Amino acid sequence: MSQIRSIKGTHDILPKESINWQRLEQIMHQVCRQFGYREIRTPIFEETRLFTRSVGEETDIVSKEMYSWEDKDGSSLTLRPELTASVVRSYIQHNLGNHAPSQRLYYLGPLFRRERPQKGRQRQFHQFGVEAFGSLHPEQDAEIIALAWHILSVCGLIANTKLHLNSIGSSDCRSAYKDALKDFIRPNLMQFSETSQRRFETNPLRILDTKADHEKKLLNGAPIVSDYFTDDDKIHFDSVQQFLNAMDIPFSLNPKLVRGLDYYSRTIFEFSSSALGAQDALLGGGRYDQLVETLGGKPTPAIGFAAGMERILIALESIEKTKSDPNLDIYFICLEDDGLPVALSLCQQLRNAGRNVVMDSLRRSIKAQLREANKSGAGHVLILGNDEIESNTIIMKDLKKGEQMTLQQSSLIEKL
Repeated sequence: MSQIRSIKGTHDILPKESINWQRLEQIMHQVCRQFGYREIRTPIFEETRLFTRSVGEETDIVSKEMYSWEDKDGSSLTLRPELTASVVRSYIQHNLGNHAPSQRLYYLGPLFRRERPQKGRQRQFHQFGVEAFGSLHPEQDAEIIALAWHILSVCGLIANTKLHLNSIGSSDCRSAYKDALKDFIRPNLMQFSETSQRRFETNPLRILDTKADHEKKLLNGAPIVSDYFTDDDKIHFDSVQQFLNAMDIPFSLNPKLVRGLDYYSRTIFEFSSSALGAQDALLGGGRYDQLVETLGGKPTPAIGFAAGMERILIALESIEKTKSDPNLDIYFICLEDDGLPVALSLCQQLRNAGRNVVMDSLRRSIKAQLREANKSGAGHVLILGNDEIESNTIIMKDLKKGEQMTLQQSSLIEKL
């Protein structure tokens, strides 16, 4: 029988890697608690129409990348390709807005898109993100960006990271700007790709996000969205910048920054990292004030961001901030079969006292077990041999200092 392997675009997170995932997740939980955000967990599959209505039918995600199927009752279901829509659906369904006028939520979990696998981009990938509902004011935008900045700071990534900031204005602003942008592009439209020509009809702002060099040249001199801001748009965006300056968070204005989903409005932002190469986006988000209403809820302003966890881990590897060794305190070596009940009892007592303990279960030689203990990263080795069994003692060796002593089993925990 041929070997069964993982599906293309998916990967196993092995024990030597999972410790780094756990550390990153701990940072995310910790920082979100500091900012007053609470975790939400949604199902990994939803009704397909949730994503076609929120993300946009002409986006690459909906048109090319979703994993969808017809259920037995005839309904169309989809593995979630992004999480904001799911969180908004949950916010509406459970009337979270009635519980408190402001809701601060965060999430982490797997997502699924059928795109070409490459470094930092898999068909099953993981995202961390936050969503804040209820406030239309610019201080909420600044808080969201500050939360992202704080996470990257705690991870040690800020030195290699740049914050790009833009505003695509309110719906009135975007309507006028889209017309102006189309007028600029129309004379050269046939020189653009088929994808860009399709976007020209559905959402011309997304043409600004092109990665093709010849299209970037064609866009030189294109109108910029800030020329079409309403007075409120300008005040809002100026305030966001003022608040970021007050928090000493540096940023660069990028008038061509366009997020890839249709629901964004006003403030949008993206953190890029030089550690990621050409695909340098590390984290991004923005305001989406109409999405709750679009999905059937009451008009509710909102803003959020999402970060690819695989990408953050790649960036961490590049600056050698990750470690593979587990936080193991004690490696227990039992040399006699008769001593196993005592050894297991002592291991249990140590774990009850909060210590991380592993005991060899292969009954190998003391030389092989000591070699394994040194590889494990444990701070101490406990050795229980025949003499120790008879005298109710145990040998404790400090692997860092190379020192060892013999002590009574009854005083082991106190000594440690």
